[in-house]
Order: sequence, then structure tokens, then C-alpha cells
Amino acid sequence: MSRAAEIAQDIERRIIAGDIPEGERLDEGRIAARFDVSRTPVREALRILVAGGMVEHLPRRGVFVRQPDVADLLDMFETMAEWEAVAGRLAATRMDAADIARLQEANARCAAAVEAGDTDRYYDENAVFHAIIYAGTGNVFLEQELRRLHDRLRPYRRAQLRQRGRMAQSLAEHRAITRCLREGDADGAADALRDHVAVQGVRIQGMLRPLRDRAS
Repeated sequence: MSRAAEIAQDIERRIIAGDIPEGERLDEGRIAARFDVSRTPVREALRILVAGGMVEHLPRRGVFVRQPDVADLLDMFETMAEWEAVAGRLAATRMDAADIARLQEANARCAAAVEAGDTDRYYDENAVFHAIIYAGTGNVFLEQELRRLHDRLRPYRRAQLRQRGRMAQSLAEHRAITRCLREGDADGAADALRDHVAVQGVRIQGMLRPLRDRAS
């Protein structure tokens, strides 16, 4: 992982935890001093955060924390849950044996990350797992839209994995999804993927509501 990515992830965690409040300006110099780096990786980290939608760059003013509110986040997770259900339904009838093998390999790497207690590694392999399903739909438009929303929700999806027991639960959900896809069970795959994403929204709601209530 690059230094910029490490800095971006640290800022993500602090924003979601409420340590960096909504509307605060992210000062390059202070961040560089905190991490003992030049401003170059800090600027790249801020670009990563802007691209993910967690912060906003205002010309001649700087970069400010601009999180969506809880209702907007839940809307995005609800949308993603339904899109993933569509992806599961299509992939169940279109993925071949090689696709399933790649899915199982990605899941094995997820299992290794759970065993190691490595949240970041799990998140990366989880992204691969979902990308294989997206590609397996054979629908380029749906794949692109899912990837875009997946990236938009990245900080929150990563954060909920840090909750106790969530990685192991997610892995069990992956195994259920894989079983449905391997058996060509379109309805089962759709339901399993919908539930897999919907529970993330519920967990994020539980994480963020107390922080937003405390700030209001």
C-alpha cells in the first residue's frame, strides 16, 4: 500500500469515528507533520478522498469534510443491495466453471485474511470477490455502475468490517453466495447478495447515528 493510501485510510477512519468533524478544513501542512512526510503524498491522499466523495475540494479555499448524511448513505446502500441482487441473478446463469473457480480462490484469500485478523487485506480481497461477480453478469453497463457505487461507499464498507465478528460473518455470507452461483440458483444468489449488502447499511447506520446525534 502506498503512503498516500495509508494516509487516506487514516483520515477516513478519523472522519467516520467523528474525530474530524463535518465541515472541517483538512490542512496539508498539519497532516504532513502528523505523518512526517512531505506534502506530495498528502496531496495524493486528499485526491483519493475527494474521488471517493468523503471530502470536497473548493477552489482557492481548500479541502473540507463533506460526508453524506445517514439517510443518503442508507439510500445508497439500499440501491447497491438491489443492484447486487440483479448481478447475482444474472451471474448465476452466466458464470462458467472458471469464473466460479476464481470466486472460490478470492474467497479462500478472504478466509486467510479473517484468520490473520487483517481488515485491510479482507477488504481488498472482498472487492475482488464482488468484481468477479460483476464481470460474471455479462452486462457491462451494470458492472460499471456497480463498480462506481462500490467505490463511492468504500470508506463505509471498510469501516463496518472493523466491527467485532463482521469479517467472519461476511465470509459466511460469501460462501452462501458462492454456493448459489455454483448451483445456478438465480433467486438464491439474488437474495444472498441483497442481504449481504443490506446488513452493511444497517451496521453503518448503527455506527454513524450516535456520532451525528452527538454533533447536532
